[in-house]
Amino acid sequence: MNWAKSSYSQKGADNCVECRSDRREGVSIRDSRYPERGHLAFPRAEWQGFLDSVKRGEL
Repeated sequence: MNWAKSSYSQKGADNCVECRSDRREGVSIRDSRYPERGHLAFPRAEWQGFLDSVKRGEL
């Protein structure tokens, strides 16, 4: 499972968010500048709820 960098980040920049998706674990995010500090993991339903709120302009 590979980490993907945000499409909004500049090429070669280390100051952005990376994410990865796993059918079992859900979605994980981390700071690309400090990947050794770990990541935050969210169940798929929670992540989808977050995305839906952002799309509706609630966050």
